[in-house]
Amino acid sequence: MTEVVTQGTGRASARADRAVLRVAYSSSAPTRAEAVAKLSSQVAAIEPLLKRDGVSVDSRRLAVHADWQKQKQVGCRAEQNYQLSVTDPEVLAELAGALIAAEPARLDGPTWSLSDDTEPRKAAQRAAVADARARAVGYADALGRELGGLLRISDAEVGGALPRSGYGGAEAAVAAPAGIRSGQDVKRLNLEPQDVTVTTRCVTNWKLAD
Repeated sequence: MTEVVTQGTGRASARADRAVLRVAYSSSAPTRAEAVAKLSSQVAAIEPLLKRDGVSVDSRRLAVHADWQKQKQVGCRAEQNYQLSVTDPEVLAELAGALIAAEPARLDGPTWSLSDDTEPRKAAQRAAVADARARAVGYADALGRELGGLLRISDAEVGGALPRSGYGGAEAAVAAPAGIRSGQDVKRLNLEPQDVTVTTRCVTNWKLAD
């Protein structure tokens, strides 16, 4: 029995419904206790916002350590790192504005994703199979044969959901632009949800009819 093996690729897009923000705050002082106290004061304004609907704290990590320069301790530093998930687009701009107003050491995001990629993945799988079959038909025609039934199919590669385009599609470091004081100002940065593309690939084995 003669077989033809082809690979197919399929893609499908859907509007993102989940944004991830990563933000870090840092304070320095002569002692650890003073550094932690300054850090606590800095993040006090944002903590209540992290409890509202549409926002969840994926992780919250505290680090306290000595600062060294030329092998000499010059003070202490306290850092608080957050990873936040936001599922309400209306909350995102307000939250980003509050995070920036609190003067973070760094803010990365938003990184867009799908909370459930079942439907676009199914659509991508159908497209991948259709692509693989079309390629197989092309080879069969080139050989003057008819394409028979499908013998085997497998994943060639597990495709992830990737942002298609737009601000925040890949992780972006956001500095605090001059003049930003509220969520209204942050809206100018275009934090609207972006399309996310799911890609799948398959390997198919087809029978060539006699």
